Amino acid sequence: MVAEFRRRYSLIGGSPLLGITRHQAERLEVELNGPGGGNSYRVVAGMRFSPPLISDVIQESAPESGKIVGVIMSPQFSPIIMGGYVRTLREAAESLHRERLAVKIAGDWHLQPYFLEALSQRVTEALAQLPADVRDGVPVLLTAHSMPKRVVENEPGYIKQLEETAAAVAELAGLQEGRWMFCYQSAGHTPEEWLKPDFADVMPQLRDAGHSHVLIAPVQFLADHLEVLYDIDIGARDQAERAGLKFSRIESLNTSPLFIKALASVVRETLAA
Repeated sequence: MVAEFRRRYSLIGGSPLLGITRHQAERLEVELNGPGGGNSYRVVAGMRFSPPLISDVIQESAPESGKIVGVIMSPQFSPIIMGGYVRTLREAAESLHRERLAVKIAGDWHLQPYFLEALSQRVTEALAQLPADVRDGVPVLLTAHSMPKRVVENEPGYIKQLEETAAAVAELAGLQEGRWMFCYQSAGHTPEEWLKPDFADVMPQLRDAGHSHVLIAPVQFLADHLEVLYDIDIGARDQAERAGLKFSRIESLNTSPLFIKALASVVRETLAA
């Protein structure tokens, strides 16, 4: 498995995720400190499993702060999946030994209006680039990272959030019922059952229904990384082309101005809660 993932990373030229996340932090800081915002916000990117570690960036950036706001870079919130980030941030803040340091962590923001608008804008932009004679009927697959079925059985609310995001984006993008579907991608390399349908299963069905194109639109991923640049751009493209479909995907949110506004709203709403 290690060799396989090294191969995948080599094919995409390494992951740009850390650089993009830092750019998102920079843009968010500017947005929060914009007209009327003063200069009271400092935004930094922290990772749980690799540098810059959350514990380190808290030590470096929070000594003079009275409040810390944590925003996990996933619009949908799962206590099982994201709980480790919450614990890591709280433990890092506690290590500062400051009694009056307030720590607030955002929960789910899967229906945040700017976030939904940013995603739907990406969908409409991608559709506009397709040939005029097909764009009004191209099927759109709104995808999320698959998970083991056993996890979901313990946490059905997380899947509901993913489905709600997909439905809201489809509505904003003007996609009629029957033209779009929610499905999964990036299932793990384990023998247990993972959530279906996977977009690999859907491609032949679209071909059999008479379609010639497909558009992939992730509703969970907020930046270019392995699950986008390999699993979609290489894996899904290959699956589509083998099924006889012309493939396209939406541009990732990355530092979309609307997406940065969404993050700023999440920060403000978390502080106000």
